[in-house]
Amino acid sequence: MSDLPHPVDVHVGQRLRLRRALMGLSQERLAELVGVTFQQIQKYERGANRIGSSRLYELARVLAVPIDYFFEGLEEARQPGPGLAEPAAGFRHETAARPEPRIIDRRETLELVRAFNRIPDPLVRRRLFDLAKALAEVPYREVAEAEPRT
Repeated sequence: MSDLPHPVDVHVGQRLRLRRALMGLSQERLAELVGVTFQQIQKYERGANRIGSSRLYELARVLAVPIDYFFEGLEEARQPGPGLAEPAAGFRHETAARPEPRIIDRRETLELVRAFNRIPDPLVRRRLFDLAKALAEVPYREVAEAEPRT
């Protein structure tokens, strides 16, 4: 048996860490809310300890996400093998293609999201959102050439 954490546990831990950070919760505060130590939260986030179903349910409740949030973006690592349910003859088994969610794991992104969520005026938030989208559409070279040189 390997000492390495299972890839699913690592993925779930990363999603836990992401949601906790987006909500601005410390490991200590989250631990208080779910009744564990902050060291346990650290182990969950690293994937070193598996999160049991009842604990995952509690974490989802506290973090205000559905259970499947923790599994979003997880690609099935196993190839289909022999099992009890065989595809019917003449049918091709297909799974719905899900777009790969982008993981926002950089500190500046998390701080930007938190700051944006603290803006009380919905109109200001909308205008800031529109500005960000407009800036993202401008090619970098045009922006660099338009800046005054000193």
